[in-house]
Amino acid sequence: MSLSMYTASVPVFRQILGSLSAILDKAESHADLKKIEPDALLKARLFPDMFPLLRQVQVAADFAKGTVARLGGVEVPRYEDSETDFAGLRERIAKTLAFIDSVPREAIEDGEKREITVGSGDKQRQFSNGQTYLFHYSLPNFYFHATTAYDILRNNGVEIGKRDFVGSF
Repeated sequence: MSLSMYTASVPVFRQILGSLSAILDKAESHADLKKIEPDALLKARLFPDMFPLLRQVQVAADFAKGTVARLGGVEVPRYEDSETDFAGLRERIAKTLAFIDSVPREAIEDGEKREITVGSGDKQRQFSNGQTYLFHYSLPNFYFHATTAYDILRNNGVEIGKRDFVGSF
């Protein structure tokens, strides 16, 4: 049985980004209900040397769009990283979902054997094929940032649980 690069990537990104968007809704409602400045959550970190919530969401979206673009052999879209509120983060997720839906399934499947390079200069990494890139680099990084965003909100009292993170599939 062969592995479908599309099935291992696009539905996974759709599921977790969808749940992340719903979690952001709950976080915004939590801030309103508890009379918390939204920035207190958006700028919250688990530890001082980690990215805040805002950046965790941006990076999770970046991994999703970058992975699908590279596997699909298309240019990675660039986003400005100008989001400053929950609505902006949800818009970024929606834009990312629209992009990943625009890349043809066949192109993503063809990415299984494609050599992939990420980064530049001293931070450049090369992968001999798309499968290695997806399973050993992209998905772990995507899940790290999505999970950290969830953890920041949970740590700050937003009433979310595992079902919220897993979402619907």
